[in-house]
Amino acid sequence: MIPISYSIRNLWTRKLTTVLTAGGMALVVFVFAAVLMLDAGLRQALVSTGQSDNIVVTRRAATSEVQSGIERVQAALVESQPELAVASKESVVLIAQPKRAGGAVSNVTVRGLSPAGIALRPQVRLAAGHMFSPGSTEIVVGRSIAERFAGMGLGERLRFGAREWTVVGIFDAGGSGFDSEIWGDVDQMMQSFRRQAYSSVVAKLADPAAFDELKRRLEADVRLTVDVKRERAFYEEQSAALSTFISVLGLTLSVIFSLGAMIGAAITMYAAVANRTGEIGTLRALGFQQASILAAFLAEALALAVLGWAVGLGFASLMQFVHISTMNWQSFSELAFSFTLTPKIVLQSLGFAAVMGLAGGVLPALRAARLRIVDALRAA
Repeated sequence: MIPISYSIRNLWTRKLTTVLTAGGMALVVFVFAAVLMLDAGLRQALVSTGQSDNIVVTRRAATSEVQSGIERVQAALVESQPELAVASKESVVLIAQPKRAGGAVSNVTVRGLSPAGIALRPQVRLAAGHMFSPGSTEIVVGRSIAERFAGMGLGERLRFGAREWTVVGIFDAGGSGFDSEIWGDVDQMMQSFRRQAYSSVVAKLADPAAFDELKRRLEADVRLTVDVKRERAFYEEQSAALSTFISVLGLTLSVIFSLGAMIGAAITMYAAVANRTGEIGTLRALGFQQASILAAFLAEALALAVLGWAVGLGFASLMQFVHISTMNWQSFSELAFSFTLTPKIVLQSLGFAAVMGLAGGVLPALRAARLRIVDALRAA
């Protein structure tokens, strides 16, 4: 076999074409990895919102808490189930608020909950101020809301529903979806928005293994007409529509861009074969078989791909410092999250780059391997 160093040396000799071709692949890898990181960030933000031993009870067929309604009697019935250690009856509504930058208006989720509901979210920590007092018109806001929306700073007052509210605290939910919510007392919220029914009941299971039996019993109860889901599964469904859109659009763009990168790699490799025809003939005369020539040129194409992958992924990793916000199509509220790089994305982007390299290099490599020794030496 021809040493790998032979292929690497040839790439180094053709610095300009190597840089241009690897740069094209790097751009495609950057787009591909950034799309996957965006999807991973979205999923992480919503999935980390749920706890593995919590459940969410909503009205049957409701796609979000905003669309759900559970009557007080029904909520009390759910709350009384023996499998539940702690339960919180909650009200979720949307309000339109202007942003600090530009004044554009966007929907914000307002959640009314009890002290029990706060205890059900152990990932939430106060970053400033104090938690709202039950029975008051105090509210606390998620870190992302405080940063992006006008009137949401500590000590500021804003009006929504039929009341004026005072921001007494800012909480950090560890990058979960709760960072994009406003919290207040559930009874005050229901009175303010003149709501007669709760949006959901969130509860902690005393024994996580009891979920299936509890779900079967509650969903079969004709008095309730509810859906019972694990909290993580509930928030995974909340991310499904937006995640699918991001994935399809991003991967479509990546495939289109990759065609250009593969054509560029093929042109580069064909030029390399044309310029080294005599060299190929010499290698064949020295006893190297067609398979060795094929492997050497494929290795060269793969080396180009790996170089492009390293550069593209390096730039994509910097996107982790970027925080973005968008509308969650399931709840129609704004959601803030960050690009997230995972080991799976590293491997997927490497595989994508390798496929580009092989696809662009296989035909030139076959051409090099099929050159006849006499013709190659005569061309030299």
